[in-house]
Amino acid sequence: MTFFRFLFTKAFLKQLLLAVLALVVLSFLVMWWLKGTTNHGQKIEVPSLSKLSLDLVEDKLNEMDLRYEILDSANYNPDFPKYSVIEQIPKAGKFVKEDRKIYLYLNPSGYRKIQVPNVIGRTRRQAEPTLLAMGFEIGKISYRPDISDQVKELRYKGERLEPGTEIQKTAVIDLIVGDESLNRVQEANDAVEEETQPTETENNDQ
Repeated sequence: MTFFRFLFTKAFLKQLLLAVLALVVLSFLVMWWLKGTTNHGQKIEVPSLSKLSLDLVEDKLNEMDLRYEILDSANYNPDFPKYSVIEQIPKAGKFVKEDRKIYLYLNPSGYRKIQVPNVIGRTRRQAEPTLLAMGFEIGKISYRPDISDQVKELRYKGERLEPGTEIQKTAVIDLIVGDESLNRVQEANDAVEEETQPTETENNDQ
């Protein structure tokens, strides 16, 4: 019996039919399994987690068969409670499948700490914009007798503050600056000396 004749025998056709049926059944089972495991067609609307603590976030997402992962802390926002959700991915209102992970950014406990710039020896007009640009606030201005209006000392909460020290952004820094009083005294002394010195005419008369 040749190969081509065998292809048209009842035995071969029967085996071929059984193979086709088995393939159809297997395909149906695979599609059914994939539909069940990937939650095909099922959509869950992502809730708004803004300003919620992690405990509340976990309870809310568990009820909806969703998970979460903390990515990092964002920049501190005083309008949000400490350690609450400040941003989420995907955004609220988006549709996702069951067991999807929601990525969260949390509000830190306060502003980050930054180094105090060295403004000692600078004039008040120079020092104040520098500190403000760094995010600090200017507090009490005290004056000390000096020849210039340069910054002589920085203080934070009543304590001497050294340049380079790390303190919280938005901290209030007090300044001690020169009042230029010694300069005025020096000018007055110079004027007195000029008045007391004999003029050239007086010297000639003598």
